[in-house]
Amino acid sequence: MVAQFNGGRITSNGGVLLLGEVERRRRIVERFAGCFTDAREAGAVEHTLEELLRQRLYGLALGHEDLNDHDELRSDALLASVVGKSDPTGEARKRDRDRGCALAGKSTLNRLEWGVAGQVDEDRYRRIAVDPEAVDRFFVDVFLDGQQEPPERIVLDLDATDFPLHGTQEGRFFHGYYGCYCYLPLYIFCGSHLLCARLRRSNIDASEGSVEELDRIVGQIREHWPEVEILIRGDSGFAREPLMRWCEEHNVGYVLGLARNSRLQARLEPAFDRAHELCGESGRPERVFDEWWHITLDSWSRKRRVIGKAEITLHGENPRFVVTSLAEEELDARSVYEDLYCARGDMENRIKEQQLGLFATRTSGRLMRVNQLRLWFSSVAYVLLNELRRLGLAGTRMANAQCSTLRLNLLKIGARVRVTVRKVWVSLTTAYPYEDLFAKAYEGLQRAGPKPA
Repeated sequence: MVAQFNGGRITSNGGVLLLGEVERRRRIVERFAGCFTDAREAGAVEHTLEELLRQRLYGLALGHEDLNDHDELRSDALLASVVGKSDPTGEARKRDRDRGCALAGKSTLNRLEWGVAGQVDEDRYRRIAVDPEAVDRFFVDVFLDGQQEPPERIVLDLDATDFPLHGTQEGRFFHGYYGCYCYLPLYIFCGSHLLCARLRRSNIDASEGSVEELDRIVGQIREHWPEVEILIRGDSGFAREPLMRWCEEHNVGYVLGLARNSRLQARLEPAFDRAHELCGESGRPERVFDEWWHITLDSWSRKRRVIGKAEITLHGENPRFVVTSLAEEELDARSVYEDLYCARGDMENRIKEQQLGLFATRTSGRLMRVNQLRLWFSSVAYVLLNELRRLGLAGTRMANAQCSTLRLNLLKIGARVRVTVRKVWVSLTTAYPYEDLFAKAYEGLQRAGPKPA
């Protein structure tokens, strides 16, 4: 064997073509760019705002988590073509030191992240600003526009998680439950669709700000779908009086976990007696459900339907409780817990996809607003991959694959790139084992909507 670095323009990111097709069909990055204000001098700009965002977001989807990676990526002619560069080889760049590199380097992308003050300053390095309210609307708009017909009912999942911190970032606090200094972001999903990713300090209750987020999201959804039934779902960290009262006042259903206490466990004792009897008869773990109208001593304003699960496992008793606004006529106790509440666990998989596969926890910036923008970048990269999964892979063996699996099997493909005057020729490796899946994904994206001019 003789190995030399003389293969010419070869890329390991051949599957970025699929991300480009997602963008052409859904215009996600284009719409995200509309949330920014670019005050740079047009004559001095070589990389448009939309090109910078595409480069950063496609890089995250391809597994390049750090800005340092882009000093090597900037010479990738295929990525430059998909980003939208008319000169993918970079031979026409203004400065000699940039020729051969069509894309932006780490310093330019760093100025994009750090120039996110509330207004555009006179500082030469802070000429791009982001509108947080527009970004909030963007995520919900992408979800709404992606549905061909209004659904009868949607379920909004709420959850908080931790982003460990290893520096002295703004908003850094120690969290006793997670045992580290961290942020405590709030996520809201509808199925696999990301609707909210809000970075928060960790010295707060898990439900902090959830009413305000739901108020704007539900309002935006009902402007689009006035008749849709909305149900929210969350763990015991969200079983708070303000949230439940808001739901009751705005005709929004809820199913929320409820932390156990002595009063709830005493009320569930008869159900545990019955569960022990069933275990003695069957010799297997058993569960019995009970329900009653419950009110706390001082924190709830009214009685609410509480469902208790009396479960006997191999390790002993396992009591669980939920509180819900759903009437018994709508759904019985077992169905509320097993079919509705337990399904919220899938949201945790979506959060893990973002944290582990799309580097949402890379919040090492000194300022909290910079880290919020990084979280948004990770979120938009997730939206791109989710649209690829939802539109391109429906009905295939990877219809429910995680983002990291999509990257490994569909995006990281070796390819030779040849640039001529009129075309960019991409020759994907003949050893690629998922050619049929790649073709189905492309066909599915083509059927998803009209191709813009």
